[in-house]
Amino acid sequence: MTMVAKVFSVAPVGFDGHLVEVESDATKGLPSLQIVGLGNKAIDEAKERVKSAILNSSLEYPTRRITINLAPAELPKDGTHYDLPIAIAILISSGQLRQEEVVDAAFAGELALDGTIRPIKGVISIAETAKKNGQSHLFVPEANVAQASLIEGIAIIGIPSLKALYLHLKKEIKLNPYIHPSTSNRQTITATQDIPLLDDIQGQEQAKRALIIAAAGHHNILLTGPPGAGKTMLARTLPTLLPTLSSEEQVAITKLHSLAGEAASDIVTNRPFRSPHHTASRTALIGGGTRPKPGEISLAHLGVLFLDEMPEYPRSVLEALRQPLEDKTITISRANGHISYPADFMLIATMNPCPCGFYGDTTQECSCSSAQILAYQTRLSGPLLDRIDMIISVSRVPNKDLLRLSSLHKNQHKEASNLVEIARSKQSQRYKSSMKNNGNINSRDVRHYLQLSPEASLLLTKATERLNLSARSYFRTIKVARTIADLAKSSAIESTHISEALQYRQNT
Repeated sequence: MTMVAKVFSVAPVGFDGHLVEVESDATKGLPSLQIVGLGNKAIDEAKERVKSAILNSSLEYPTRRITINLAPAELPKDGTHYDLPIAIAILISSGQLRQEEVVDAAFAGELALDGTIRPIKGVISIAETAKKNGQSHLFVPEANVAQASLIEGIAIIGIPSLKALYLHLKKEIKLNPYIHPSTSNRQTITATQDIPLLDDIQGQEQAKRALIIAAAGHHNILLTGPPGAGKTMLARTLPTLLPTLSSEEQVAITKLHSLAGEAASDIVTNRPFRSPHHTASRTALIGGGTRPKPGEISLAHLGVLFLDEMPEYPRSVLEALRQPLEDKTITISRANGHISYPADFMLIATMNPCPCGFYGDTTQECSCSSAQILAYQTRLSGPLLDRIDMIISVSRVPNKDLLRLSSLHKNQHKEASNLVEIARSKQSQRYKSSMKNNGNINSRDVRHYLQLSPEASLLLTKATERLNLSARSYFRTIKVARTIADLAKSSAIESTHISEALQYRQNT
């Protein structure tokens, strides 16, 4: 008598997941293993991995005709994490395990030929979906348990091998659910290179002020100036000004990096700083591909996306940023469906004023023609520039001042970080969410939360008419002004805050 075994796993789809039922039926016939249910090549190759893993775990591989069905059948399946649930389903259908021994449990893991369990990607999405669908236990590779346990409300059990899992299910040994260590003991991804601080940058007070405002309000910023002026160094200080991640932010960032296969076993505790080269493709930047995964803009979620020498990027790549800069999410549509990833990043970009870089420089003469300068500056379209909150001109610091040590701003970075922390805290209280900042609220929130004094409102109205600001620029000016007011610990947006915010709306 044969029986159909049923084991649960999860298919990560975009930023979410779908519960998958792995069915196994062993019938009389020539020994074979057939996997159906719209699986890709990696799943088809699971046949040999599963067979070897079962045999090398001192278990019996049935000499029957085995059919594995991954339901729902119309959902495309991808990944090696189906190895483990397929093996468990075969053990049940062959009578070595009982169906009731896997009740309320989900399984995910890649099998090695010797039966050990290898780490997988997307484990946070798997844990979230399993919990949402009522599973009380999730069995994953030992290397993935720290990440998976970020999702509370489901017991995460790490398994070293198929044999250990079998013995646990038969109650011959006991594998205990993972318990979080203290935050300080968690394995984390940290920067390996020295990151500059504001104290390390000589001069550039206006640019530093703009960085503080950008960090405090989650604003996009463009630094323009000649080569060697310090634009890149300024940009690299930005992540160090941002506050530490909340638990909610930590889960979202780690989940994205896990889906991309960049953090299979680590918990990301630092804000991302992504710096793709200007030769990066559109798919690399926004995500997608034949096996869709997050792109650079999603891997920079809740962190910083740095585009050095922005005009050097292909026009099509830059224009692809317009929608995620506005919506804070990216939707990738394909013929067989669409997937979405969050992309709430801060954009910081740099550019030279002309191809040679010395247009407007006081120390070196520009060798470009007017046509070359115009063509270079118009590589950034008006709609894209409209989505950048602050445009700062960075001038060159005289060489004689570069090595001069200044005691005036010895603790400038620490003081700036404290100001940013206080401003962000005010925004969390104002919007009743740790994920909302002045820079990423919508126009409805602007009308509801951000009140201008009569003088500030009058000044902004006049400036809008004189500078011919678009509606988007109008709202972005108010958002920047609100951040300036937060840094000044002002409850209302005053005319001085609007005046400073308008200085940063100058076009290049």
